[in-house]
Amino acid sequence: MKLNKPKFWDTKPSFAAYLLYPFTLMVILIIFLKKIFTKKFQFNIKVICIGNIYIGGTGKTPVSIYIANELKALGKNPVILRKFYKEHRDEHNLIRESFKNLILNVSRVAGILEAEKMNYDTVILDDGYQDYKIKKDLNILCFNQSQLIGNGFILPSGPLRESLNSLREAKIILINGQKDVKFENKILNINNNLEIFYTSYKPLNIDQFKNKKLLAVAGIGNPKNFFQLLSKNGLIVEKTLIYPDHHEFTKTEILNIIEQADNNNNQIIMTKKDYFKIKDFKLDKIKYLKVSLEINEKAKLIRTISKLYD
Repeated sequence: MKLNKPKFWDTKPSFAAYLLYPFTLMVILIIFLKKIFTKKFQFNIKVICIGNIYIGGTGKTPVSIYIANELKALGKNPVILRKFYKEHRDEHNLIRESFKNLILNVSRVAGILEAEKMNYDTVILDDGYQDYKIKKDLNILCFNQSQLIGNGFILPSGPLRESLNSLREAKIILINGQKDVKFENKILNINNNLEIFYTSYKPLNIDQFKNKKLLAVAGIGNPKNFFQLLSKNGLIVEKTLIYPDHHEFTKTEILNIIEQADNNNNQIIMTKKDYFKIKDFKLDKIKYLKVSLEINEKAKLIRTISKLYD
């Protein structure tokens, strides 16, 4: 059963976090042993990993698509690789709409070997920072300023897949949000070679929702970020409905949401990722917010990535 993220993950360490800490210690030990004993595979093509240490909702997929398209424009032949999970078809469809080269495999190692056979020159791992079997040429980690590292604890006491010390293996940090000098200093104390960039999402069809009372629906890792984006752009969010990440909406659920919206004279708005789960229902009352990913100092970021090929 899919569950929503516990609220205490993004607050100061609480009783619940400390209660779960013995299990966190077990996770820390498992991570430590995995890093020591897992055999690493080296590949004949470049491997760029777009990862995170905060579980879910940091924007890895849009970044993967963005970098894949930029490398394509530079004359490279990249492919995006995702570990196959049946329930993640929303993200698979989202990628294919924006970048046609996608490999899905239950094993990332097998997926990279497949990419080699298909004569790609670069694999972009959409997730996989914690796949210790793979020797990466470049690690790019994504954070969202609204959560950053939450309460700072590793699962299950907190939302982190591993500790901040793992940033020693990274080269580039992307923070979705405003400049945060305090957080920059915190992570640079761990790895002073990190290059830090800031990203944002620019709404493209905002006028479609102006002056309308919105019922906002989100089944993503951090729905709060979507609702904040709507409010920040002057939209009237009258009600929100939150579902677990990768939630598979049934047609009955969607019809119930439409009924709620009609009863309150609301316009339904979803993320594009959620819309891709239900677009086959062909319900014209469902709209989604179109956004483009913007990266500050984009040219500098692309130069840094391009050094891989020198």
